[in-house]
Amino acid sequence: MKIFRIAALSCLLVLSLNSCKKEQETEWKVEIKNPAEKVEMTDISKEFYDQNIPLEQFTAKFPWFQGTVPDEDFGKRRANAQEIKIYKEAIGKIDQKKLQNELQDLFSHIKFYFPKFKSPKVFLFSSALQMIQDPLLYDEETNFLFIDISGFMGDKNANYKGLEMYFQKSMNPSNIVPKVSRMFAENIVPYKGDSQKFIDLMVYNGKIMILQDAFLPETPDYLKMDYTKAQYDWSSANEANIYNYFVENNLIFGDDHRLAERFIAPGPFSKFYTEIDNNSSPMVGIFTGWQICREYFKKKPETKLLDFLKMDATQIFNEAGYKPKLEE
Repeated sequence: MKIFRIAALSCLLVLSLNSCKKEQETEWKVEIKNPAEKVEMTDISKEFYDQNIPLEQFTAKFPWFQGTVPDEDFGKRRANAQEIKIYKEAIGKIDQKKLQNELQDLFSHIKFYFPKFKSPKVFLFSSALQMIQDPLLYDEETNFLFIDISGFMGDKNANYKGLEMYFQKSMNPSNIVPKVSRMFAENIVPYKGDSQKFIDLMVYNGKIMILQDAFLPETPDYLKMDYTKAQYDWSSANEANIYNYFVENNLIFGDDHRLAERFIAPGPFSKFYTEIDNNSSPMVGIFTGWQICREYFKKKPETKLLDFLKMDATQIFNEAGYKPKLEE
């Protein structure tokens, strides 16, 4: 007997409405009176591939960009037709003004909760597909943020042939800002790894997702989680079934290290070891942790965000009283 539902089209329409309602109930909208510093954004590759700019002039302006690449090889790369083609396709898919505004809004929201935050200087560049699975780099010392635009050319892009689709689903221009937000959230709340209980993993990721709510109040939930809309709808439709599975199999306080791989790590689907696996959404442990943390704030809306981030996972779980109801 299947314990999970596959939503029909009519159900998806209802879920979309319920999802919107749920997001409205957990809004983190705030009035930004002291916005972050204006975002400076530079397209490094535009200058790198411009043959009218002498290499010496380029390296003087961006001395750290060459790294350990020999001068001769570095010079040849500037004229590499394939690299130039990839760069032009990647930059053509990005509305730079829109991205700059969205990053400005993100950084202003981070500063609202963490007043010492300073907007990083943003550099766009193309790695020519070399860094597409890890397309963000932040240097805390210089406060430089690097975004590899070749990692955001859109799922099913011909350049991504051979790359697993579950990676590609979050390689769209719309994924840039949520990924940047998550990166800063993880810097604010680094994972200590001092406990391997499943509840600790779920609530830690739930805290990160609460920061996503706070930093990106206008962003659709599915983008905050690196989900597709269909994946988010599946997890929402099966929220109670997922939690019930965890409870019935005594996983909530389990310490089996394989639980992270089954329900936290990115992948094509989650591993319930049932016939529904191939139709399930990945990372349902993160989704559940997020709902636990949201439930906590519903019960205790007066809680300060910084105080919440310091709380023990078991305390959050117990005080949230999270028990989604199974539909009959």
